[in-house]
Amino acid sequence: MAKRDYYEVLGVSKKASLDEIKKAYRQKAIQYHPDKNPGDKGAEDKFKEAAEAYDVLSDEQKRSRYDQFGHAGTGGASQGGFGGGGMTMEDIFAQFGDLFGGHFGGFGNFSGFGGSSRGGGYASTNRGADLRVKVKVTLKEIATGVEKKIKVGKYVSCTKCHGSGAENDKAYTSCPTCKGHGYVTRVASTLLGQIQTQSTCPTCGGAGKSITKKCPECNGEGIIRSEEIITLHIPAGVGEGMQLSMRGKGNAARRGGVNGDLLIVIEEEKHYDLIRDENDLIYNLLLTMPQAVLGDSVEVPTVDGKVKVKIEPGTQPGKVLRLRNKGLPSVNGYGTGDLLININVYIPETLSASEREKIKTMVSSENVRPSQSFRDRIFSKFRNLVD
Repeated sequence: MAKRDYYEVLGVSKKASLDEIKKAYRQKAIQYHPDKNPGDKGAEDKFKEAAEAYDVLSDEQKRSRYDQFGHAGTGGASQGGFGGGGMTMEDIFAQFGDLFGGHFGGFGNFSGFGGSSRGGGYASTNRGADLRVKVKVTLKEIATGVEKKIKVGKYVSCTKCHGSGAENDKAYTSCPTCKGHGYVTRVASTLLGQIQTQSTCPTCGGAGKSITKKCPECNGEGIIRSEEIITLHIPAGVGEGMQLSMRGKGNAARRGGVNGDLLIVIEEEKHYDLIRDENDLIYNLLLTMPQAVLGDSVEVPTVDGKVKVKIEPGTQPGKVLRLRNKGLPSVNGYGTGDLLININVYIPETLSASEREKIKTMVSSENVRPSQSFRDRIFSKFRNLVD
């Protein structure tokens, strides 16, 4: 199913400010929160959808890429593209829980989602660092989309302690600051009365527990250095410098937090014959004088192979032939560009004696001289360029 427009999801305009986006997200999150809609799969999906929209629109760079390339530029490409299936509940509560005073608007412990992360382990607000890689693609791959496998060196969850950082399940003690809750509560007196706020425990980082005996494999960090083979699904129509993302494929977080993202920067390999101009392709065709004068059938390259093009007799240098839909597709799926063929005519620099005589015999013919109407057209074009 195609993803909905993120602005539509939050009910804001494309010119909405960050404060407007944040306010809209809070309203949606409270409306569809799992504690308010127990067992409602549709509400849960909308809760996740709103969080995904806020994740993109609240970040200046992600929002800019989304406005330019749509879902394909921010991890939302369809057909199994980037994004890895959307945000999980753990992602949402870990990244955006602070927007709602720690306990997400006072709805308790998130039906086990946020509660388990704050009091039952190290799935806190830790977040792994993002990774950035460059991937080269050819024009042919851009035309069709491509799947590539790359090897990425990064931090992964420790296999011995499963990311907890502790030697075993008993190597913990309750955090003395938060008493195992993972958050601390503060009460402040204001003109409006007493206001209670909650925030992540500064001592345990939201885990609720402290390690008494570290894992010997990772020395208590919960992560180790390793390599992973990652399959990239690059959509058709991408361009030089475009950045795609795969959620959760970056570095693992210390002690079971949220993984960072893998950012993929597109590098477009230059084609030997074709020049890209947005979604159009340009080919400079060099004809001989006889071909231009008498006409011919010539082959020109496309991203799919060569095609034959008919050259009409009397074709002039500078003429542009257009092959519809032989360019590149739009990354958002809105049509396909054309192949533009620029006609040039080769003028030989040296001639044999016999060739010179043949050219001289043609000079006297009126047919090889430009007519007045042709001259007027050329001069008119030149004047327009000068003006």
